[in-house]
Formats: sequence, C-alpha cells, structure tokens
Amino acid sequence: MGWFFAFFFLSGFCSILYELVWLRLTMAQFGVTTALTSIVLSMFMTGLGLGSWGAGVLTRRYGQRVGFPSLRLYALAEFLIGCSSLAVPAELAWGHRLLQSMTAQNAYSSGSYYLASGLLVAIILLPWCTCMGATFPLAMAAIRSRQRLESKRSFSFLYLANVIGAVAGAIAPLFLIELYGFSGTMRVGTVCNVIIAVSAFALTLGGRASARSSAPVLTPGERRAVTAQPKVLLVLLFMTGLVTMGMEVIWIRLFTPYAGPVVYSFAFILISYLAATFVGSFVYRRFNTGGEVDPYLSWVLLAFLGLLSLLTSDPRFPLNTPLRVLLGVGPFAGWIGYLTPMLVDRWAAGDPDRAGRAYAVNVLGCILGPLLSGFVLLPLVGERAAMLLFVVPWMGMAFLPSRRQEALPGTRMGTRIAAYASVVAALALFFTTKNFETLFPDREVLRDSTATVIATGNGMHKRLLTNGIGITQLTPITKMMAHLTLASLPQPPRNALVICFGMGTTYKSVMSWGIPATVVELIPSVPRLFTFYHPDGATLLASPLSHLVIDDGRRYMERMPEKYDAIIIDPPPPVRAAGSSLLYSKEFYAVAKERLQPGGILAQWLPFGDEAVQSSVARALEQSFTYVRVFRPVEENGWHFLASMQPITERSADDLVRRMPAEAVSDMMAWGPAATPTEQFDRMMRTDLTTQKLINRSPDTPPLQDDRPVNEYDMLRHWTHYVHSGMRNWKPDQYGAGSNPPPAGESAQKGNE
Repeated sequence: MGWFFAFFFLSGFCSILYELVWLRLTMAQFGVTTALTSIVLSMFMTGLGLGSWGAGVLTRRYGQRVGFPSLRLYALAEFLIGCSSLAVPAELAWGHRLLQSMTAQNAYSSGSYYLASGLLVAIILLPWCTCMGATFPLAMAAIRSRQRLESKRSFSFLYLANVIGAVAGAIAPLFLIELYGFSGTMRVGTVCNVIIAVSAFALTLGGRASARSSAPVLTPGERRAVTAQPKVLLVLLFMTGLVTMGMEVIWIRLFTPYAGPVVYSFAFILISYLAATFVGSFVYRRFNTGGEVDPYLSWVLLAFLGLLSLLTSDPRFPLNTPLRVLLGVGPFAGWIGYLTPMLVDRWAAGDPDRAGRAYAVNVLGCILGPLLSGFVLLPLVGERAAMLLFVVPWMGMAFLPSRRQEALPGTRMGTRIAAYASVVAALALFFTTKNFETLFPDREVLRDSTATVIATGNGMHKRLLTNGIGITQLTPITKMMAHLTLASLPQPPRNALVICFGMGTTYKSVMSWGIPATVVELIPSVPRLFTFYHPDGATLLASPLSHLVIDDGRRYMERMPEKYDAIIIDPPPPVRAAGSSLLYSKEFYAVAKERLQPGGILAQWLPFGDEAVQSSVARALEQSFTYVRVFRPVEENGWHFLASMQPITERSADDLVRRMPAEAVSDMMAWGPAATPTEQFDRMMRTDLTTQKLINRSPDTPPLQDDRPVNEYDMLRHWTHYVHSGMRNWKPDQYGAGSNPPPAGESAQKGNE
C-alpha cells in the first residue's frame, strides 16, 4: 500500500501542476476570457469524470478475470499523462495556428471564435484528462487483486494521498515557473509521471501486484449490502462537488480585496482548500474505521460552515489575510474532505466500477458548480446571496420528513434541535455580516461573470475597483497615453485601438482627435460605468466613430484583420496581476505588430514594477520593435513606452502641440498638471530615456514571454533581495497584493519603491 500512496501523491502533484499550466497556456493561445477559462476547467473535470466512469466499466467487465493487467493499465495511463507535457503545448500551438489561418480569410465574431476555440480546447485536453480520471478505478482494481482488507476503503486511501499531493502541486509551481517557465515546469511533471509508470510496471514484473486470483473481495452478503446502498449517497456526492466548486469561485471574489489579484493569492486560496480537505480526509481515515454515513447533523452543519467565509471577509473584522482565508475556507473544506471519501467508500466498498461511477457523479457536480456560480448566481444576486443559495440544500436537510431520515441516521430529538440551531446560526451569519463594497458609501456596483465592479468617489477623487482592487482614478497620465502617441505619429492619425477601457479616459482622449476609435475591454460592466466618470460618456459611445468591443484585447487583434495607426495598451494594475503578462510579452507584441499600419506606433504603459520587471518589459519591446522610446509620465509614476518598426521622429513640445486638433489640446489640459500645453509635453520630453538604461537595471533578467511571466512570479527574487539587503532595506513592489494605486502626483521615488 505504500507504493500506491507514493503513486497517488505524485499523481495528485502532477494533476494540479498540469491544470495550472494548461490553463495559462490556453489563455496565451486563445485569450483571457471567463468563457474560455470555464471551458478549460470544465474539460479538465469532464475528462476526470469520463475516465473514472470508463475505467470503472472496464474493471467490471474484465476485472474478475485471471491475469487482468490492472496495474499495467494504470502504469500506461500514468505514462500517457506524462506525454501530455510534450503534446499539449504543441497541440495548443497547432490549434492557435489553425484559428489564425481561419481568421486570416474572414473576421470572426466573438461567439464564433468562442465556439471554435472551445471545440479545439476540448479536442486537445479531453483525452489526457480522461487518462487522469482512469487512474482511480485502475489502482483500486490492482489493490483489490491483492485481496487486502484495506481494499474495502481503497478509494479514501488513494484520495488522501492524491489530495496531499495536490497541495504540493499547488505550491511547487509558484517557484518552478519563476525558475524554469511553464515549459520547464511541465517537464518536472513528466518526470514524476514516468517514475510512477516505470515503478508500477516494475511491480508487475516482480509479481508483487499482479492479479493472481479471480476471487472476489466481497462475500455475497457483503455485495448485497453494498448494492443496497441508498441512492441518496450519489445525490450527496453530486451536491458536495457542486457546492464546493461553486463556492470556490465565490471565495476568490470575497478574498481578492484583501489578498490581491496575484497568482500567489489565488494559490493560497487553493492551498487552504486542499490542505483542509486533506485534514478532513485524514481524520476520516484515522477515526472512522466503519465507513458509515455521518449522522444527519453533519450535513446540516455544512450550512453554517459554508457561510463562515462571509464572516471572515467582513471588512469590520481586523483579521490578517491568511487568517481570513484559512478560517473562511478551512472548516467547510475540511468537513467536505471528511464526507466525500466516506460516501464513496460506503457506496463502493472497494469495487472499482462503483467507485468510478460515484467519483464521476461527484465530478459532474464539480463541473456544474463553477458554471452555476460564475454565469448565473454571481451576475444575478452577488456573492452573499450566492453563498446562501449554495447552502440552502444543507439547511433543508434539517427539515426532512421522517420517512426520509432512514438514510441519514442520528436524527433523534436532540440532534434535530442541534440541526435547527445550526440553521439559525447560518442565517445569523448571513444577515449580520457585510461585504467589502460597504466600505464605499457613495458607490455604484455592477456584477457580471467576470468581476464585481465598483465606481466610487466624487470629483477628481473618483475611483474604479474590480473585485475590490483599485484599478485607476482620474489622472492626466491616462490622457497623455493617447495624446503623446497620436502626436508622435509620422502622419495625422486615421484610427486608433485602445486595449483596456478603465474609466474611459484614454478612449475619450483618442476620441477628441476626431478619428475612428476602437476600445477593447475584458469586463462587460466596466464601460457601463463610463458616465459615472465622464458625463459625456454615453454620447461618445453612441458616436459613429466609436467601436466598443467586450473581449480579450490580444484575442481581438488575432481574430480581426483591421490595422491601426496607434495601439495604446493600459494593462490594469498591479503589475503582478495574474494573467497580466500576456499584455507585456514578446508574443503579444508580435500580434500587435501585425495590426500596425506602416509607421504606426504601439504605446505601452508600465505602472511601477521592480527592476527585474522594468528590465524584462524593456527587453521584450526592444527585441520586438526596431525603435523604442521611453518617457516618464507627467506625474512621474511608471513608464510610457513608444515602439515602432520605423523611426519615431524626435519632436519638440511645441511641434507636438501644433500637430494636435484644438479639441485634443483642450482635453489634454483639462486636468493639468502643467499650465500650458507646451509645458505639459515638456514634462515628458525631458525624461526621454533609452531601453538599455532600464535593461541594465537587471541585465540577467530574460525578456518577458508567455512562457516566462517575470512580472507575475517574483517570490524567489524578492526573497533573494531580502536575504542580501535585509528586511530594513527591502520594500516590495508598491503595486503589491491587495494594494490600490497611489494618488496621482506621488513622487517617483515612492513609485520606484
């Protein structure tokens, strides 16, 4: 059994590692959209369910035959999973090229592109994920062939090992990706899968795990008892998957305002969930040796535990971020970790076929939970009501009629009173707690499948927050992104593309030039708040020169053939935000170059970032474009990059002003900070730098690429900096996790810190 524990520890490690990397590789090839992310995760879970069900059927039909090679089939499945690290990146690149060739002939609508990319992702990922799902029934069949007493609870044994491996798989990539990139990290997974496959196959050669007998593990009486298990067990398994994975989507919304939108924050939520699941599974394995269904109170208690996250995410409680997450996620996940393997053990009693079906039912719930949460509940009712709706089934179990209680033993009067008390406590949590948005009394809140968006403030102090993170505020920096770029073109601009809408300031400034303007925004609710910041927002959006697109900016450029004189990119802060590297990478710039007219200029805004990030972005731009210029903004926060394949003429501030329409000049000066238009440009012209100066700040840092997201994964270099310089001198990126953008006008020194 020690061998199987080691196998499933490594298998769990690899499965989470692959899931994280495959998701990022798919984003790079097909776009960062909620729909595509859901497709990837759904295909991953669908493959697990199909593999579990299919392998279970295989063991039922042939598992009792002498010589059935269950362990060798398991070894083959692990070997094929290891092959995925080589196959999936190549297949995704092939799919991307196929879509490019299709869109080169015709412009695809967003819906058609979703359909085509979703179909390709399904074709690519499903076979490999099916191999992952097959490992549980095949390993259980191998254990059963050894006729050990442990085989009756083999699922929970493998589940325990798999979950603790998954914890390691959620932690290790945080360091491996920083060191070796996504491709190098995938190779680590390949080595682990090959080790499993070779070791499992070697055991069959030694005869230690071969199927030498066709004798059944269960006696006829035991088999009758197992097959007589109530169907409610499958219903409960479905509900545990549905509720747990649905809540995971909501947990990210609840805790992002405190933890930040960085990969480490999301990883900590995942690690907390998996670690608590392991603890619950361990308690079940250690103390519940009978494998009986937990008393009825245990299920009703899930309602209270499920709403604990509303308490720990309440801004009125001064908890540090790790404690907020652990207390909000841990108790519920731990209890689910106790109940899920217990249900499968009781339903299957070691039978691989029944375990495969039970696990598939659980996985089906895991597929539907995030879809229900992200596309229905969160947009319609918000985080708090969505959490309540997810725990309503557990509350309802407190009021089951007597004839339904036979399947849920332990329903004596005292237990029922305790169950009612649990329901009351859960409702008290819901009605007495508050969420993050209540910190802003003067606010407008919109929700969609992508984010919760808050518009707040008055006058020049208005702010935009998505999922509780400050994205931008009214500042002349965003105006100058447009005016500097358009005034620097070799000829009067004919059109422009803005990627990332924000408050709409950059887009509004482009429109002041009287040219056709296309703006691409990922979050549907953000442009709906345009008039909150700019009273003429509705008029601008209705203009025949305006074209608003809800999509991933990089994906939009790939599927539309139009070319632009200027492409202006304003990625949302913080610089370390998860997925933001896809708007700074060499691969992104390669796509953008294809959409620039001859002489066109790409404008890239980099808000802060440590020296490694500044160097990495500058190097990526230098290696992508022939000519690059760098400027400090008018309020000295961050960097403006102008990049082109043709020389960018060096013009004086007066020349730049003369090239602007009167309406554009008026727009540029609306918020200052300079007194005259010439002085406004002078503030930037006198800071003209070369990319080499930024590259020299960290000369060993590679250019930012899809495979090496330097800006997102920085823990090791920050720790190294801490060790070399000491805590007193070490200061993290000002745009670190959970922080909001500093007020405009703060010193450049503070920005560099």
